[in-house]
Amino acid sequence: MTDGAAGGDPAGEVAGRLTSLVAALRAHGFRIGTGESVDAARAVAELGMADRELLREGLAATLLHTAGQRRVFDPVFDLYFPRAVGGPAAGTEPPPGGREALRDRLAAALADNDRAVLEQLAARAVAEFGGHGAPGGAPAPGSTGGTGGGGGAAAPGVGGWSSHQALDRVRPQTLLARVRDDLRARGGDGGFTDRLLEDEIRRRVEEFRRMVAADARRRSAERRGPGEIARRAVAPTPDRVDFLQAGRPQLDELRRTVRPLARKLATRLTARRRAHRGTVDLRRTLRGSLSTGGVPMRPVLRRRRPTRPELVLLCDVSGSVAGFSDFTMLLVRALHEQFAKVRVFAFVNRTDEVTGLLERGAVGPEGLGARIAAEATLSSRHGSSDYGLALGEFVERFGDAVGPRTTVFVLGDARTNRTDPNTAAVRWIRGRARRVYWLNPEPRSRWGTGDSAAPAYAALVEMHECRDARQLGALVTRLMPV
Repeated sequence: MTDGAAGGDPAGEVAGRLTSLVAALRAHGFRIGTGESVDAARAVAELGMADRELLREGLAATLLHTAGQRRVFDPVFDLYFPRAVGGPAAGTEPPPGGREALRDRLAAALADNDRAVLEQLAARAVAEFGGHGAPGGAPAPGSTGGTGGGGGAAAPGVGGWSSHQALDRVRPQTLLARVRDDLRARGGDGGFTDRLLEDEIRRRVEEFRRMVAADARRRSAERRGPGEIARRAVAPTPDRVDFLQAGRPQLDELRRTVRPLARKLATRLTARRRAHRGTVDLRRTLRGSLSTGGVPMRPVLRRRRPTRPELVLLCDVSGSVAGFSDFTMLLVRALHEQFAKVRVFAFVNRTDEVTGLLERGAVGPEGLGARIAAEATLSSRHGSSDYGLALGEFVERFGDAVGPRTTVFVLGDARTNRTDPNTAAVRWIRGRARRVYWLNPEPRSRWGTGDSAAPAYAALVEMHECRDARQLGALVTRLMPV
């Protein structure tokens, strides 16, 4: 089948596909209730299965709440309502001819912006160059092939398909100059400048890359089941990206979510502050009860003085933890109006105050961590983290930052490289501060393994697992003082 989404499926199978689609989206954190599921079923009944793209838009309209969810919905939809089954149907695939012939046809299709041909070429690229693995899932020796054409297709029973492997062989990004020159030669550049024309070609190349990835996922789902591929091969929304596993593109995208998240959290904190009305004033309540025969019908609350709390961040910026600390510091900077005073300290094996760096200008493409590493003194002798030395220096040099109105957040994985954890310093901070919380980006199951001193610190202060922006937002709303 090359057209439609499971066009010949009986009603029961279509209902099963829809139910599985909803379950996969819920596993990615989508809040889909019974009402949305019923609306989706009605949309399927009304729209039918003949027009797959119309069905996609109908289900998106009933199941999604934000535009950002489309990046997860679209690939999951493709798994449960695939465009085709198996390889290209007879008569629709481009004629064989090896890698260079495929690249020639791809350059022409990119110049023509022919989506139908690009989809056929994406399927051919995966079929010829994307197959990998041996029966049982073990990698097959030499399955990635060389640089020649024609080889690399997976035999029946082979483990899976790789879009990365197919794109590495086809290398569509290297066709930019050829496509640009072709468009210029035949006057198809639309009058664009070189820069705008190259941006348009890059957009088309990126669209082709997405087609290759979608076809590889579809083929893998036929062998391993769409549920497993939906869990493992579909990128999560930015708020569910693990801080410790996020690469540069994911961290860049996370930074773009800081301000929307800060606005949402600021609204929640303000609502909490207004809802916190104070304790009962017993004397005034009893005085008021005289008018009701001594029965305290109307409790009188003490008037709260409108004060904002003080906040101190103590952030480990070493290694993979740096992305977590970077994002959290940017979030706190965006929330600074919620607090009377905010002071931020960073450390590796030495501690330095970086409050001024957060307040100074926009953050560059390298992130806040690059600015801190360049302008602050965070390490000496070696570049490995040493919580004992860093915490001791914080107490010695910056202890006056902590007072009875201060809430302290420590951000870090508590991995001390087998040095003294200096729990005495944490005990001193706990004794001075109003509250102390520790946010740990590692899974709770890893606390105490290897060189982790998390259990020792958790015995002194509240330690919370904080692996992604979703968890961080929930913790900020719950733990931030009002």
